[in-house]
Amino acid sequence: MITIGIIIALLPILIVGGCYAMVELYAHGKVYDNAHDVPHRRVGLVLGTNPKVASGYTNYYFKYRMDAAAELYKAGKVDYLLVSGDNHIKQYDEPTAMRDALIQRGVPESRIVLDYAGFRTLDSIIRAREVFGQESFIVISQPFHNKRSIFIGRLNDIEVIGYNAKDVARRRTWYKQLLRESLSRVNMIIDHITGKQPHFLGEKIEI
Repeated sequence: MITIGIIIALLPILIVGGCYAMVELYAHGKVYDNAHDVPHRRVGLVLGTNPKVASGYTNYYFKYRMDAAAELYKAGKVDYLLVSGDNHIKQYDEPTAMRDALIQRGVPESRIVLDYAGFRTLDSIIRAREVFGQESFIVISQPFHNKRSIFIGRLNDIEVIGYNAKDVARRRTWYKQLLRESLSRVNMIIDHITGKQPHFLGEKIEI
């Protein structure tokens, strides 16, 4: 009876730890820190976030993603950048903010494609194939996010590799990021089991 109780008590930890480790193992060798090491793909998928934090200051997750995306484009590793983010209300427009930031960094507007329905990472990854026709692409975000994105690709038969933007988590807050990401990976598996799909698909857009 005690053994069963211990197993039940440990089950959530085993599930969370198992999901986290599974993503880490699969993504090994598929994420890159140096732009010159990244294999060429037609499209780099830039995952969205707000350019400002709630206090109004710069969101460094956003800044570093834009820096990494521009660097990858200038290194000749992608021909187009697909910026995918949330635009559910007029006052909140991640894709346009990303486009403007990339133009400021020297990326031609003609090489930037906007996806206004990237509400979640799952949406962005699946829409890259179903709407924008990409079976294989580079995802650009922070390392923890890239690894999960790569695994989402695996679950949906999409070949995804990652280019790492600089991370933001400070030493005193790293555990918060770890907890959020651990739960996100569990949710990713639940989404797969329940057949979760993007909020919107729509007409195909050729890149």
